[in-house]
Amino acid sequence: MTNTSAPVLRADRVGVRFGGVRALDGVSLSLRPGEICGLIGPNGAGKTTLFDVLSGIRRPDEGRVHLGGSDVTRRSPVWRARHGMRRTFQRRQLFGQLTVADNLVVAQEWRGGGGGLPADLLAAPTRRTYEKERRARADEVLRACGLGAFGDTYAGALPVGLARMAELARALADPPRVLLLDEPASGMTAEESGRLSAVVRRLATQEGCAVLLVEHNVAFVMELSTRVVVLDLGRVLAEGTAAEVHADRRVRDAYLGTSTA
Repeated sequence: MTNTSAPVLRADRVGVRFGGVRALDGVSLSLRPGEICGLIGPNGAGKTTLFDVLSGIRRPDEGRVHLGGSDVTRRSPVWRARHGMRRTFQRRQLFGQLTVADNLVVAQEWRGGGGGLPADLLAAPTRRTYEKERRARADEVLRACGLGAFGDTYAGALPVGLARMAELARALADPPRVLLLDEPASGMTAEESGRLSAVVRRLATQEGCAVLLVEHNVAFVMELSTRVVVLDLGRVLAEGTAAEVHADRRVRDAYLGTSTA
């Protein structure tokens, strides 16, 4: 069934140049609540650059980005995160010297309300209340992500697959409106990637979060995504359902390598 909701995230004719190279050339993309959109393409297609633009790490040379109907092209990554956008990265970004649970608590601290350092030193009741609520939320998310047994483990000691899931859990600790996942299944076992799929699908269908997914495992993307966008040389080459994209000869020639002459 077609999703007729207004887009929660939209990129309009985004362009990015690195010297004489056009990393993105007039890319337009929209993402609606509850949608899982897979973004695929060969190395150098512009996928990570587009993620950087959407999340505010890089400002585009051309075009605009809208979040929830507001133009956020000049807004910082912090502003976007505080208005519901979350992102994971190709390289692990956990706080290794903190426990897994503490990583999730830290992700909620921006909301404040605990009284800051004075409240910590005085063990103020307001601080204890907020701490209890945030730890309860952390425990809830860890259980949902299959990490309930690892809350007290230092994040730096986790193997790759569990660290990836912990990064996802941290992104979900403060409920997102938009989630950008950059190679989330990298280094995961088949069992772990299956758990990842279940968590992402539940997030989209039950909580209405919009998910944009970059992943080199094409089978993973095709199975999980409700829509797939293909980038090639900084441009949108094709867009549609997994079946439509897989059957597109241009995609097969440029990326999937399964076209027959």
